[in-house]
Amino acid sequence: MADVNRGDRPLSPHISIYRPQLTSMTSILTRITGNALMITMLLIVWWFLAAATSPDAFDTANGVLTSWFGDIVMVLSLWGIWYHTLAGIRHLIWDTGSMLEIGKAEMLGWICIGGSVVLTILTIIIV
Repeated sequence: MADVNRGDRPLSPHISIYRPQLTSMTSILTRITGNALMITMLLIVWWFLAAATSPDAFDTANGVLTSWFGDIVMVLSLWGIWYHTLAGIRHLIWDTGSMLEIGKAEMLGWICIGGSVVLTILTIIIV
């Protein structure tokens, strides 16, 4: 390769001026919640297998899932389910070619975030 004198120019000037967009952050969050829900599914499967195996195994699994740690994991999983569902609906709307303008796309992002929090709280209160 040619020896290019870059001087004092930064290697990646775009990194210093890039501002994360709500639509990209909500897209990343959708992927994170989907993967986190798989881990929650494994915890629930462990609980069911422990219930089918022995009382001691069930006591261990039930103790973990009903502890303060388990409560936090389950509440965050509940939020993840609602968020992932609303984000899926948002993508269905986009698949029709609707609401692709920047302002409307950001509005849908805020609806996903706020709606998932509200639906999580309502679910906890009702159940």
